[in-house]
Amino acid sequence: MSIKNVTSEYIIAPKPFLERLTRVVSGYDQVGEPVEISVVEERPLTIYLNQQEIVTAMTIGDYPEYLALGFLRNQGMLAPDDVVTNIDYDAELEVIVVRTSKETSHEEKLKKKTRTSGCAVGTVFGDMMEGLEDVNLPDLRVRTSELYALVQKINRTPSLYLEAGAIHGTVLCEGSRPLVYMEDVGRHNAVDKIAGWMFETSEAANNKILYTTGRLTSEMVIKTALMGIPVLASRSGFTAWGVEIARQVGLTVLGRMRGQRFVCLSGEDRLVRDVELTTVPSEERKHRRKSAS
Repeated sequence: MSIKNVTSEYIIAPKPFLERLTRVVSGYDQVGEPVEISVVEERPLTIYLNQQEIVTAMTIGDYPEYLALGFLRNQGMLAPDDVVTNIDYDAELEVIVVRTSKETSHEEKLKKKTRTSGCAVGTVFGDMMEGLEDVNLPDLRVRTSELYALVQKINRTPSLYLEAGAIHGTVLCEGSRPLVYMEDVGRHNAVDKIAGWMFETSEAANNKILYTTGRLTSEMVIKTALMGIPVLASRSGFTAWGVEIARQVGLTVLGRMRGQRFVCLSGEDRLVRDVELTTVPSEERKHRRKSAS
């Protein structure tokens, strides 16, 4: 199947062959033979909200506008009804400035930082649980036939992970259709890019599934719930706090999704098992991502 056919359903698909996202590095293999491999680029991006410096994130450098918008939105620094008047990105200075129509001030929130378990050392500001008490996620029914079809499509999608590794992928989906596929060195960055795209396009969240290659930690659960997405799925495992929060807010959470297998630790009553497992193909080795740890 051609790349064009695999990615035809996507609004935004991965771009694994963009030169600026990877670099060829020389080294030696296990027997001392010289090798050349592609490795992922990692560069800083300093995010400003109006005049205030917020954070410097380590990222692969694609979609800086979505990353900045999504980060600010997920940190509660941009409200759903805030009007963004301009976004200025300077690639040389590695700085992006998001400007809004009203003045903002987050000095108190910035004093409270929590380092998260994200692979590139994620950071969240203020009370991690702030806003969750107001979350009212829709009661979205999830058909296992759509889940299996979705995972098979994602696994066949050419990605930066398959090209160079050392990266996480997150996909916004609707039913069995993958819509937006973002990758980054930290799974939190990939989620923030999707949140930024949804903020800019006013995309509805009530009928969406968020799929990730990363672990289902408290941070991932909180971000998904605050984005209003009712289903979170992963090929990796869970943390106990992540599961506890998911149950509190009514988020359907499925992990360890590989081939015919998955585990649901929250929202079991919303699953519709409408497919015989014997009809679901096993996962081919060449399509495997990170193990379901």
